Amino acid sequence: MRKMIAVAVAASCLLPLTTMAQGMDLPEAVRVPAGNKAVMTAVGVGELTYECKAKATDAAVFEWTFAGPMAKLMDAKTQSVVGKYYGGPTWESMDGSKVTGKQVAVAPGMAGSIPLQLVKADPAMGNGSMTGVTYIQRVNTKGGVAPADACTSAMAGTKKTVPYQADYVFYKS
Repeated sequence: MRKMIAVAVAASCLLPLTTMAQGMDLPEAVRVPAGNKAVMTAVGVGELTYECKAKATDAAVFEWTFAGPMAKLMDAKTQSVVGKYYGGPTWESMDGSKVTGKQVAVAPGMAGSIPLQLVKADPAMGNGSMTGVTYIQRVNTKGGVAPADACTSAMAGTKKTVPYQADYVFYKS
């Protein structure tokens, strides 16, 4: 019984959709196709990891390359953890359901922030709030860009984390 109550509470924390996501004027590239409705939102608060690597097109040039995310998914007031976001990409609810997906498009975010993003979701794993999610938008991004520090051959393999925050809006058809 306690587990069922905890699952219901966790799912309900995701369900209220903030008006900031519904009424946004987003670039066309990251808009969700017609027939999908925003059903929940969560605030991702965490870190993005970058690794110093040789550039794919020029092994003599080194650059910071995205290695993966690790964030807590919070309710709209960032007071309660309702899930987590990690490499895959994977969004996992406290109710145990989770969804992965593939990036469809990006659009510039605010200066000094990672881009806005549209992800097409794969079928969810488990039953819960992520079941039936078709698309995920990353909006209202803050921070998270690759380090400004030098990345040289002597630093190859070095990893750095950068704090970020973003709203994740989940859609169902």
